[in-house]
Amino acid sequence: MIFAVLAIVKPSEAALDAHYYDQSCPAAEKIILETVRNATLYDPKVPARLLRMFFHDCFIRGCDASILLDSTRSNQAEKDGPPNISVRSFYVIEDAKRKLEKACPRTVSCADVIAIAARDVVTLSGGPYWSVLKGRKDGTISRANETRNLPPPTFNVSQLIQSFAARGLSVKDMVTLSGGHTIGFSHCSSFESRLQNFSKFHDIDPSMNYAFAQTLKKKCPRTSNRGKNTGTVLDSTSSVFDNVYYKQILSGKGVFGSDQALLGDSRTKWIVETFAQDQKAFFREFAASMVKLGNFGVKETGQVRVNTRFVN
Repeated sequence: MIFAVLAIVKPSEAALDAHYYDQSCPAAEKIILETVRNATLYDPKVPARLLRMFFHDCFIRGCDASILLDSTRSNQAEKDGPPNISVRSFYVIEDAKRKLEKACPRTVSCADVIAIAARDVVTLSGGPYWSVLKGRKDGTISRANETRNLPPPTFNVSQLIQSFAARGLSVKDMVTLSGGHTIGFSHCSSFESRLQNFSKFHDIDPSMNYAFAQTLKKKCPRTSNRGKNTGTVLDSTSSVFDNVYYKQILSGKGVFGSDQALLGDSRTKWIVETFAQDQKAFFREFAASMVKLGNFGVKETGQVRVNTRFVN
């Protein structure tokens, strides 16, 4: 499903263009798509990780690929911040960038590779297609302590609205982009506080479906030998980009507290209900919100990194 999305970019931001590489690197999007498709066939977790990479990158310093930079002796970089430990799959972007450097040296920015890859994993998973606006430059600063600005899975609706508004995103954008969890996976540490000793009055979060909570408890046993990768998918069709995420929220099966909270607030409940009933509406809004997020804080001047992991 293809959506034509027109984005208004603020004057202070780069003038992004869907045809930015038409002359300088016409094969860019094909190279990225093939790399992403091959990686997804090898590892089904790649789509969720690349989509999360895009979100986390854009939320920190704008969409500038700062999430790809390695830590140094004097600086711990974003990728090593606690919220980004689960992102992984950096190798996919590195592989695409190596191929692009052979085809079109010093032309395609890492930030654009991430944005295009995020679109591709959504489309390959059955979600919408949109034209990615391109022309971003790569950042040179990456600090792990800034990852604390990412909205955690414990946020309530007011906190989520405030966090997204700081990136120029509306309430509807927030609920829409939360739908990216449809292809997500979470480690137990992000939601197990809802399963036991939740509050003084409730052992389990009362907004969670009881049977669902019992299922999650079995997946997250409180034992010392629990594996690092223990967790659960964020909806029952985790390899397919669809509207099941919203349907699960309606039935009390949102994994994160921040997911389930969307149903308990009048500002967001109607959007959840709309998307649960109308997948086409969700797809249309998701494409538009991804373009909007992709415009946040982009750099008009700067470098095109040759190596994803190091500044030039």
